[in-house]
Amino acid sequence: MPPNAVVAFDRLDLAFTPRRWPFADERRAEIDAHFATLRGDKPELWNGRVLLLHDYEVAAGVFRGAYLETDFASFLAWRDWGYPDRGVMNCFAQAALRGGDDGFLLGEMAGHTANAGRVYFAGGTPDPGDVVGDRVDLAGSVLRELREETGLSAADVAPVSGWHAVFSGQRIAMLKVLETRLPAADLRRRILGFLGGEAKPELADIRIVRGPADLDPRMPDFVQAFLNHVWETGSD
Repeated sequence: MPPNAVVAFDRLDLAFTPRRWPFADERRAEIDAHFATLRGDKPELWNGRVLLLHDYEVAAGVFRGAYLETDFASFLAWRDWGYPDRGVMNCFAQAALRGGDDGFLLGEMAGHTANAGRVYFAGGTPDPGDVVGDRVDLAGSVLRELREETGLSAADVAPVSGWHAVFSGQRIAMLKVLETRLPAADLRRRILGFLGGEAKPELADIRIVRGPADLDPRMPDFVQAFLNHVWETGSD
């Protein structure tokens, strides 16, 4: 795939097929030391469990893949060290939240998070809570992350059918457009009210973008690629 290629899919077909991750096993001591250093700066970091894609294929309108489970410390080391194992991918879902006036809403990550200062759509790397039977439910992951980060529930949004996948190196961002009736400014006020009531919110602020002039270098390349694709094509 070309860098930051945006591909539309009708559906995702994702399996949970756990297996050992040699990178995590073979570099355990280095990984633990790296995580200890990170926690020295940000004690709130928690070494939970996450899912990484270890196999995928693209068919007509369908993205198929399989995930393994690992610890967050191994994921961070793999990311921070330049993705030394190219056999796995960080395939995650984000909620492309759009107000009734077509303004998209993104969150600025709080200072205590691993991605402090970056501006993303609500979302994150899937975890074991997103496994249903032997399947990985990214649609459910999107709604869970939206609720945790913004306070909005499934009843507040209307998911648009299909997905936009942005292929960015070892990352595959799965964007699900979620529409609302509220104008973006009203939605921002509501989310900020929720954040104000949280002891340690994941987000420090909410940004509204309506066109290329609103893009910010703190937005990852895959976010900007998705937004430019939507604005250029007029697609959902």
